[in-house]
Amino acid sequence: MMHDELSCCRLCPRECGADRTAGRRGFCGAGVGVRIARAALHFWEEPCISGEKGSGTVFFSGCTMRCIYCQNYELSVNNLGYDITEEELAGEFLRLEGKGAENINLVTPTPYIPQIIRAVSDARSRGLSLPVVYNTGGYETERSLVLLDGTVDVYLPDLKYMSEKTAVGYSAARGYPEIAKKALDVMFEQVGEPVFENSMMKRGMIIRHLMLPGHLADTVKIINYVHKRFGNSVWFSLMSQYTPVRHIEKYPELDRRVEKRAYELAVQRCMDLGMENVFIQDGEAAKESFIPEFSGSREW
Repeated sequence: MMHDELSCCRLCPRECGADRTAGRRGFCGAGVGVRIARAALHFWEEPCISGEKGSGTVFFSGCTMRCIYCQNYELSVNNLGYDITEEELAGEFLRLEGKGAENINLVTPTPYIPQIIRAVSDARSRGLSLPVVYNTGGYETERSLVLLDGTVDVYLPDLKYMSEKTAVGYSAARGYPEIAKKALDVMFEQVGEPVFENSMMKRGMIIRHLMLPGHLADTVKIINYVHKRFGNSVWFSLMSQYTPVRHIEKYPELDRRVEKRAYELAVQRCMDLGMENVFIQDGEAAKESFIPEFSGSREW
């Protein structure tokens, strides 16, 4: 069944149908194998994900979206990285656990769902005991998420837009608002309300939203939706860390930081609604130093 997923790839909402087993590549650029850019301890996630020891993070190459402000452009568009086998990927999970990782954190994993399922199963058969975190932009199909049931313990999705126009203009993601909302429902059905152990999330969902400059109205709509749909059964991460990238000049409205006052108003909206499980950031988060360096080669 998993081989069939790659012979006519419909893992993401684009459903391009690329026969990856025959060497063809779709929108995301992924082939039949696994390509990653980095596997290392990562300390810049939410506190209940990174903890003190760091999140065992694997950054996959390629992406199903084309966010013009993407900080990991070399990975998502240029497919920087190196190829590994599924067995080696399982070995990376075990290596990260050996280094003290709090969890296994899969970043932009969607193009590699079948391989990830097999690698996690392999690693667990070899002793992996860490929670698996699925770190995604939220552009997921319900069908692909069903495949992950039993593999993923913590979902860490973005909810980027409520505006179809903005989703298409900034991420080339047609249908994003409705697709992401349906995806969140499936994720929540799988993992349920959050479970913590020693302040670390072992099961549950954190919905992230990266505020964009000049888009406070859309942010408020997202806050309203998350509260109405999930109440305090999930955590919400309101991020102020937006950093203009080098190629953003064509979009002058995004060539600046998020306004401090706008972020304060968004935080206030969360408070007014009585949201209890909210992560907020201070201004120090909007720094390029929070972007990992990617060498494109193995890191040990």
